[in-house]
Amino acid sequence: MNTTDINGLLVQMRAAATLAQGRAPTPAAPPIPEVAPPNFSSLLRQSIDAVNQLQQNSAKLSADFERGAVGVDLPEVMVAGQKANISFQAMTQVRNKLVSAYQEIMSMQV
Repeated sequence: MNTTDINGLLVQMRAAATLAQGRAPTPAAPPIPEVAPPNFSSLLRQSIDAVNQLQQNSAKLSADFERGAVGVDLPEVMVAGQKANISFQAMTQVRNKLVSAYQEIMSMQV
């Protein structure tokens, strides 16, 4: 959540509190912008693309190091590999939680 989102939420909360107390809202309050809800599929796609980019970057650095390319050192290759590995493990855990939640919802009786 960025600062503008937090400020917008704060303005909304103050306006709701004013209305709840029976007072008229202050005219100095800025209009509340309409914010579209986040699209789950696009967030998931962006996350998968980010993990894929880290994997490809790691593979490229490894191949460059193996060829003896100038400017590619071992610590850089190892850090890139660990970033790719950790991000892949995190994505796998998120996938496991999503599958578990889906299975739980499907097993509910309606």
